[in-house]
Amino acid sequence: MTDVVSPEVRSRMMSGIQGKNTKPELLVRRMLHAAGYRFRLQRRDLPGAPDIVLPSRKIAIFVHGCFWHLHQGCRYAKIPATRSDFWTAKLEANVGRDQRSIEKLQALGWRVLCVWECSTRGVEAAAGLQNSLRTWIESDLPLGEITGATRS
Repeated sequence: MTDVVSPEVRSRMMSGIQGKNTKPELLVRRMLHAAGYRFRLQRRDLPGAPDIVLPSRKIAIFVHGCFWHLHQGCRYAKIPATRSDFWTAKLEANVGRDQRSIEKLQALGWRVLCVWECSTRGVEAAAGLQNSLRTWIESDLPLGEITGATRS
């Protein structure tokens, strides 16, 4: 299968993808702030540079894009048909790096939460997100995941 746009257009599209301050991340930050939590952003001194950090609670939050981090079972995470070998290797490397970062954070005594992009998409998914965030933060679980959409 060939791409539906030219390589130049695809390159321009891909270069516009943000690594931080994405829509899902901004939504999670707004919800945390509205719930009264105060946090720091992109702590480069921590493994994996978590998107959001609640230092007083030793909580690191990653807001993962379903495509870029290969969210298993999610309809937004599928390998492109064009250059699938390249994409498979790239995305699997992201997953491996994520896992190593989480393990290092936990070894340092941090609790880690992964919020998937699909949990921020759509009114129904986002409606329960703030409550899910608060519930996990107030628990004592060492590792958590908030997910929304599943494969349809």
